[in-house]
Amino acid sequence: MRILVSCQQSAQRHPVPAYKFWRPYFVHGLEEAGHEALEVPGIDWAEGLVRPPGAALDLWRSRTWESVRAFARAELRQRPIDLFLSYLYPKQIEVGAIGDLQRMGIPCVNFFCDNVREFCNVPREYRPFALHWVPEFEALPMYRAAGLAHIHAPMPCWIPKNLRSVPATETEPATFIGSADILRRDLLSRASQAGARFKVRGPGWAPSSSNGREPARSWSLSGIIANQFVTLRSQGVMALLRKMESRIRPLYPAPLPLDIIAAAPAGDTEYSRIIREATVCLGINRVPTARHSNHAPLRYSRLRDIQGPMLGACYLTEWTEGLSYLFEVGSEIEAYRTPEELADKLDELTLDVERRRAMRARAQQRALNEHSVPCSIARIIHQLGECEKVTCAASRIGRL
Repeated sequence: MRILVSCQQSAQRHPVPAYKFWRPYFVHGLEEAGHEALEVPGIDWAEGLVRPPGAALDLWRSRTWESVRAFARAELRQRPIDLFLSYLYPKQIEVGAIGDLQRMGIPCVNFFCDNVREFCNVPREYRPFALHWVPEFEALPMYRAAGLAHIHAPMPCWIPKNLRSVPATETEPATFIGSADILRRDLLSRASQAGARFKVRGPGWAPSSSNGREPARSWSLSGIIANQFVTLRSQGVMALLRKMESRIRPLYPAPLPLDIIAAAPAGDTEYSRIIREATVCLGINRVPTARHSNHAPLRYSRLRDIQGPMLGACYLTEWTEGLSYLFEVGSEIEAYRTPEELADKLDELTLDVERRRAMRARAQQRALNEHSVPCSIARIIHQLGECEKVTCAASRIGRL
């Protein structure tokens, strides 16, 4: 199949969270499955993430989607395009362009990985898509309620073939790799106090004079009121209440011991090596969001829950309901619900080298055999075929 791909490709470095890994994950995964991945030359998809609403974003959308239309028409004159596969935020989408592509005979499928973090309801910009790739178990009711065709498939992850084996040696202690935020600080500081022994690697972990407290800021009554109205319009009343709670009952994580903090990985090769060769690779699934309290945070399965096992890690992650649909918890991966349980399970795994090796092998084979991009694409293609049958049947009934 020939699949047109939009997955935040960009030749520039933009001030947004990491996005460059999505292209190799999608493109190499499609190519490994035997598909041809098409990309519109010259489009900076990630630029649409940094443009605020207004004329500049409108111009970017108009320019970008006209390029997509022109590319699709030119390609269709040569050979069919079987699918448009995208990873798009609502503000990047031109609804009319999705309709135009589908009228050209190109079904459009959108992947999005932060539904429960970003949305209360499925955005209207997503409605024209023929199918939605939904990785979060917790987001499925949202798409069911919207009446939209969707498929529950894992986060897309692709790793080179030379990394698809259990590492021969363990060269690193138990490790968490990722940037610091207030929820991760709180969880890991409490786990450390409960006796957990591990390293953290990534930006933001070095201690500061604020000790987790927000710096003092100047303010005015009019500014406060204006900010609250912005929050109310964009996130809803629950977000406003949570924002007030964070001021009244803030979370102050205890500082992590200095000997826990290690240097961030120097490049992708070192990053993969540490995940593979750590005695235990730690995952954290809680995320800060305006609609949830920091004292009872939102949790859902993240990309690391696929990436760690696929790299051959002995993986211990934060429990979410969706995990049991991915792995056999206890034999393929392990999961914790509290900082104290993290410490206990980490201690158990650290003392049992044979169990660690068995978990690595089982989880890696499960991830490669059932949760790879080729597997998800095969399911999407099958689901699109089923959707087409339903559409044709409905059309026939309507003509009776």
